[in-house]
Amino acid sequence: MRSRTVLGAVAITATASLALAACGGAGGPQSSGSSKLTDDKVVIGLLNDQSGVYKDLSGPNSGVAIQMAIDDYKAKYGDKAVAKDIEIVQADHQNKADIANSKAQEMYDRQKADVILDVPNSAAALAVATQAKNHKKLYINIGAGSTALTGASCNKYTFHWAYNTGVLARGTAGAITKAGGTSWNIVCPDYAFGQDMNKSFTKVITADGGTVGQSIASPFPSDNFATFLTKAGEGNPKVIGSMHAGGDLINFVKQFNQSPLRGKVTLAVGLMFITDIHSLGVDQFAGTQFTDPWYWNFDAKNKAWADRFKAKTNTRPSFAHAANYSAAMNYLEAVQAAGTDNADAVVAQLEGKKIDDLFLRNGEVRKADHAVVHDVYLAKVKSSAPEDWDYEDIVKTIPAAEAYGEPNPACSMS
Repeated sequence: MRSRTVLGAVAITATASLALAACGGAGGPQSSGSSKLTDDKVVIGLLNDQSGVYKDLSGPNSGVAIQMAIDDYKAKYGDKAVAKDIEIVQADHQNKADIANSKAQEMYDRQKADVILDVPNSAAALAVATQAKNHKKLYINIGAGSTALTGASCNKYTFHWAYNTGVLARGTAGAITKAGGTSWNIVCPDYAFGQDMNKSFTKVITADGGTVGQSIASPFPSDNFATFLTKAGEGNPKVIGSMHAGGDLINFVKQFNQSPLRGKVTLAVGLMFITDIHSLGVDQFAGTQFTDPWYWNFDAKNKAWADRFKAKTNTRPSFAHAANYSAAMNYLEAVQAAGTDNADAVVAQLEGKKIDDLFLRNGEVRKADHAVVHDVYLAKVKSSAPEDWDYEDIVKTIPAAEAYGEPNPACSMS
């Protein structure tokens, strides 16, 4: 089902005309003979890394999560559903901003996407935000961390659903610095996400009485961190912070554990997905603290959904998979409430909405900057797994207001 585009990106199109069976379900406007949907259907675009370093943490399995949301919407509303035909289109942005830009334009223009989801990689994410603004169509980011999405680059049609670098820093850097890890060297990938992570972590570390001796930029992607680890060990810091993600994080941690630094300095991980732990092994991350926006075994609600996901994928979901489900479901709920997929009408339904669902606990779509604020968790990797994929202890819940702080003053929706 894969096809090559002229840009070399892998474009995967999963097209399903989903006739919703009449199975009850209350709420929402009654459907009529004349559709109020553009092209008589809703098109959801999934744009992410389908083949590279971020494939496992989101990738094709986020398409499975989105389809689960479509199925649940269908079961809930039956013949009262506003969206009777729903199509998913997918493409690989290869972690390149120019490809993300062209793929988003293609989704909006040629494939008639009403909303684009996910887009890990902050440079790619910011490019898509511009396309969303220009096309006046929705974009719900899941995978990127850049605070610019709800800051200087915010716009009416862009929402930031899962986390940002400030959230990660307030949780992880704050906990480690307050516990005595007061001197840091930071290694960060040399693109928008890494730069933003370095800025956010440095701000929290210094505010909590710590210092950052060096901020060391590394190429993205990379499979050799030896030189950067040597430099990060200079000055005998108490903490080395890795601001990488996905395959780059796995390579960094593997090489850190093989270096003389292990046991002499604390390794702090800025962003971690459960797929990273599974790939390298729980013993390689044992004791590592990090901020997790969602964990599959946190409670019965999460586990029940994770069991459904595993039955379809033979893997446990990362927070990105759960967030893509939540974003797709809430988008469809907004279409249902508005009675149309008109972008301005859907935005009006989402803005200010309070949500408590599978992914968002104490959630709110903040109108001022379109940050989707919610509780997050300070997690610690277990020393051993009592069952496959059960790798985390939740140390504490970080309330939404504490995790997200005030709206970004750099954001102007005008």
